[in-house]
Amino acid sequence: MLAIVALALGGFAIGTTEFVTMGLLPDIARGVDATIPAAGHLISAYALGVVVGAPVLAALGARLPRRRLAMGLMVAFVVGNTLSALAPGYGSLVVSRFVAGLPHGAYFGVASLIAASLVPAHLRGRAVSSVMLGLAAANVAGVPAATWLGQQLGWRSAYWAVVVIGAVTLLAVLTVVPPVPGRSEATIRTELGALRRPQVILTLLVATVGFGGMFAMYSYIAPIVTDVAGRSAGFVPVVLFAFGVGGVLGTVLGGRLADRALFRSLVGATVATGLLLGVMAVAAGNALALVVTVFTIAAAASTMVVLLQLRLMEVAGEAQMLGAALNHSALNAANALGAWLGGLVIAAGLGYRAPSVVGAGLAVLGLGFLLASAVLRRRELRTP
Repeated sequence: MLAIVALALGGFAIGTTEFVTMGLLPDIARGVDATIPAAGHLISAYALGVVVGAPVLAALGARLPRRRLAMGLMVAFVVGNTLSALAPGYGSLVVSRFVAGLPHGAYFGVASLIAASLVPAHLRGRAVSSVMLGLAAANVAGVPAATWLGQQLGWRSAYWAVVVIGAVTLLAVLTVVPPVPGRSEATIRTELGALRRPQVILTLLVATVGFGGMFAMYSYIAPIVTDVAGRSAGFVPVVLFAFGVGGVLGTVLGGRLADRALFRSLVGATVATGLLLGVMAVAAGNALALVVTVFTIAAAASTMVVLLQLRLMEVAGEAQMLGAALNHSALNAANALGAWLGGLVIAAGLGYRAPSVVGAGLAVLGLGFLLASAVLRRRELRTP
């Protein structure tokens, strides 16, 4: 359906801008006269924008017609990336990246609801995963292409490319996405009230802690390739490509599994992610095994992302858009948590295999939150 493709295109733009900064970090640092560690704060600024913007904008926009809200969020996204491309210095670029991150989660929230409303109930998982597919595809095509463009024409050109994709998305949504009403009875208080639901909190903890395990490993993938597998830096893009392809496969699989058995599939994906991270600690020394393991981790973790999105939409009650948006806040928090814990064990002298072990442990903790959710659900069903 063209409407879902248009919404997925927005996800492609968002995924490209989120990760292209990492690929161009040295170029950006030189361009704004900053050190690479300082330039790393640009990534954190974007993530903070996602964490803050997702619940706030989803709650504020719940009453609005959903197509209009999606377009408004894409306008904000285009503005944030335009400011990034025009930023005269480091400070203004940090602020611009924060602004660019604000509509991220809320866009996926409203796009997921629109997509789910366009298909029969038994196909909701596939519709939502199709929107998320744009984000996964960005790692395969958008990020490498924008990184190359930034290296050839200057880092600002990468953000200008994202602006163009965002503008095309805006036109596509206006043209092919049908009007979908908002919830006229919604208020900020009732929307944020979803945060008082234990099942919502437990699922957010799964996303933050359990998915943080993947980021504990992935944040240090370059030194794993060079120092553990003993390959040159030129082999890193091969591993990243495998990760991107695995992400696309997992996103498609996640939608299909959600339509069959959402919660059980989420448990299975969490277990698989933890086990594969454990395998990574052993397999990282062999280049072929590393590529295969990274591919399978990406597939399992991306399956988990889609299932978490749909689980939050399910347990958030009427505040479905907030639930879907919060998933992206939690995933960005997972990014920060995983990278931090992975860095701690490396700094402690445990080597570059250690973050994968930490990641496996975080997945086990995430599984614990899922089991708590299952126990709570049984008690709720028993209560008259």
